[in-house]
Amino acid sequence: MSASKRIIITVSESLLSEVDEFTVLECKNRSEIVREAIRYYLNDRRKEQLRDQMKKGYLEMAEINLKLACETAGMDEELFRRCEHKLLE
Repeated sequence: MSASKRIIITVSESLLSEVDEFTVLECKNRSEIVREAIRYYLNDRRKEQLRDQMKKGYLEMAEINLKLACETAGMDEELFRRCEHKLLE
């Protein structure tokens, strides 16, 4: 592990009891459990932020995409009519 810093955190007795239960189940110490919990939390937040950014981008592009789709819809119909006409010849 790279350079580590010691921190002091305050948790309720019930939360600490839960952590201690996991230390026994997982054969890890408190520090390992807390580090793992922090990693999970940060990873989850990154995923949530990415989803929010993607959602924002899709919403910003929705109007543009709809406009483009409407503009090209007429072209598709005209192209279809030409192809249909040629096939019927």
